[in-house]
Amino acid sequence: MKIVVIGGTGLIGSKVVERLRKAGHEVVVAAPSTGVNILTGEGLDEAMAGTQVVVDLANSPVFVGEAVREFFEAAGQKVLGAEKKAGVGHHIALSVVGTDRLASSDYFRGKLAQERLIRESGIPYTIIHSTQFYEFLPGIIQSGDKDGSVHLPTALVQPIAAENVADAVASHAQQAPLNGTADIAGPERTSLAELAQRFLRITQDPREVVGDPSALYFGAQLQDDTLVPLGAAWQGEIGFEGWLRQSEFARYAPRE
Repeated sequence: MKIVVIGGTGLIGSKVVERLRKAGHEVVVAAPSTGVNILTGEGLDEAMAGTQVVVDLANSPVFVGEAVREFFEAAGQKVLGAEKKAGVGHHIALSVVGTDRLASSDYFRGKLAQERLIRESGIPYTIIHSTQFYEFLPGIIQSGDKDGSVHLPTALVQPIAAENVADAVASHAQQAPLNGTADIAGPERTSLAELAQRFLRITQDPREVVGDPSALYFGAQLQDDTLVPLGAAWQGEIGFEGWLRQSEFARYAPRE
């Protein structure tokens, strides 16, 4: 099959491209660096010609404000429009677990807008709802830093490694459209504050985490189960320590 991967040079996209090429597919990497711009439409028609599957992994350059929704709506309209012209038979998008439960988040509202466009496009689709990536943990911790301590919600998380996200996305790209959603998550469920404290101790960071149920998560208030699947979910096998061993923090990881 010919498969276009939008955002194919990014954290997840580059791994998806590798997996699909190993499986023998013709893969087009769609990114500004390869001459494809999903906001202006430059290079989209050429990339879509003869394409059976599109994997959309593009992400907003900002996470707060109306610009988030504007990005996902503008990009979605351009991409889906080009797919319709080309007769693409399967659109896959990577979204977030809890999107429909966190209306106070600008980012989640942007993802909801993206998902609505996909559902209304008439193109067969699969929307993959993923939990937070382990790779985002340092940034989440930094977002809660206040005067030498880290204030984070005690809400539950079930993070997943980028390698496993790529496994799931590549697998769905080679299957029939669900015309619905699929949840994916990591193997371990814990409190966000507890996971952050575990990470800081292992990496020898002296900061203490203050777990606060009312602490905001990128400006939004969480319920205990906002960020975890409520039902069945595909689970990646890489847990926290396994992720550490393959990350930039590998020198801190406990030996097997």
